[in-house]
Amino acid sequence: MIRHRLSTAISILVLCSFASGCSSLRFPGVHRISIQQGNVITQTMIDKLKPGMSKSQVRFVLGNAVINDSLNQNRWDYIYSIQVAGGDRIINELHLHFIEERLSHFEGDFSPTPEAT
Repeated sequence: MIRHRLSTAISILVLCSFASGCSSLRFPGVHRISIQQGNVITQTMIDKLKPGMSKSQVRFVLGNAVINDSLNQNRWDYIYSIQVAGGDRIINELHLHFIEERLSHFEGDFSPTPEAT
């Protein structure tokens, strides 16, 4: 009886170790999707931003901000990330600053093209 239980326990332990070893394998031919999160920001959208624009004009160009900070209504944060299938994660951030309900400046991973300024 004890020998049977010991044999069963060892068998289960061996099977679990084999199963956990397979978790890091990548099977060929398995489809992996790209995962996107946040607001997609393009260079065309950035080129439309001008200092002095109202919040509603900025919202029309970029959409609603991903993060709404209730303590600082004068800063909007747009964050976009993509996990390419089997590749690295890419994160782009855009931070807009307003003074008296008007766009004063923005910073982040984007900058306007020289022709747009």
